[in-house]
Amino acid sequence: MSEVRIPPVLRTATAGAKLVEAGGATVREVLDGLVASYPALGPTLLAADGGINHFVNVFLNGTDVRHLDGLATPVGERDSLVLLPAMAGG
Repeated sequence: MSEVRIPPVLRTATAGAKLVEAGGATVREVLDGLVASYPALGPTLLAADGGINHFVNVFLNGTDVRHLDGLATPVGERDSLVLLPAMAGG
């Protein structure tokens, strides 16, 4: 199981949990498992085409998965994913 860090803005979908575990061999599988456990995260994390929403950044061990293999990026059981929705303002 991989650790997934949930930012404060998304914690209402995880009953306040800051850190959850989700299984999967790729980023897609981990996110799918996360959404299966916490369905309210689905619309926020995933776009209609099944990709990562453009306003959400997903980091695997500190590296944006868009700079790796995206959703196909392999995930080890001791890896950590961090979800960071983009913030706007000024």
